[in-house]
Amino acid sequence: MFKLVMDGRLYNAPLENPKQILDVGTGSGIWPIEMAQLFPEASITGTDLSPVQPTEVPENVHFLVDDAAEEEWLWEADYFDFIHVAHMTGAMASFKALLRQSFKHLKPGSYIECHELDPKPKCDDGTMPPENPDGFSSYAFHDWYDLNMRASQEIEPTRQFRIAPRIERWMKEVGFVDVKQQVFKIPVNTWPTDKRLKHIGQWSETNWLEALAGWSYKPFLALGWSKSEIEVFLVDVRKSIQDRNVHAYMDFFVVTGRKPWTSMGARREQP
Repeated sequence: MFKLVMDGRLYNAPLENPKQILDVGTGSGIWPIEMAQLFPEASITGTDLSPVQPTEVPENVHFLVDDAAEEEWLWEADYFDFIHVAHMTGAMASFKALLRQSFKHLKPGSYIECHELDPKPKCDDGTMPPENPDGFSSYAFHDWYDLNMRASQEIEPTRQFRIAPRIERWMKEVGFVDVKQQVFKIPVNTWPTDKRLKHIGQWSETNWLEALAGWSYKPFLALGWSKSEIEVFLVDVRKSIQDRNVHAYMDFFVVTGRKPWTSMGARREQP
């Protein structure tokens, strides 16, 4: 779906014959496999906590079970020509620490690119019911987001659930330069009349309905909910996801940054 949002592109950074590429949070491994076709001379490494990637892959693609949140990575400093980070919402305690490690392991002059969905539902035309800070909203997707935000601080260790709107600032604070951000609207379902956006919304709705339970159990259990309470609540969340009368969307952030040729010019980090 996100490739469709980006008009078929896998990346935005101005790459020039990269030799070492890292994909953090590679998931199914599709991104390194497709990148291997574009850069057959590059060595492409995908890392993830779960070994769910295929075993038959291009010769220049390698997968490792590795935790990007570790203080020390497997590679030496100034090693990679390009680092791609995607879909890490709720996956770690400090995304900024990940950016700091990426800065360390990128070669001077090389790029990082982050693809991240902001899971907060938005609406521009007033069709989405308002949030209710004192209780549950008539649009359950609001409540799902708010509960995840609360749970992210209850889980041990804590997790950052809303990172996408902060990546641009964090990149600059870590020391990246030429930081550029693009924000794309992704419809929650097929409500748009525009053919392209409707197609994207179809993928979005399918993805949410398939992933919702897996993304909900751990945080809601941390809030003290029972499994039956979670399932009853998710019925309403699914209904809100499928409600075409509500013109909801989410922002998808694509942020690129370059490690300067000398790190001496890096800005002093903010806490």
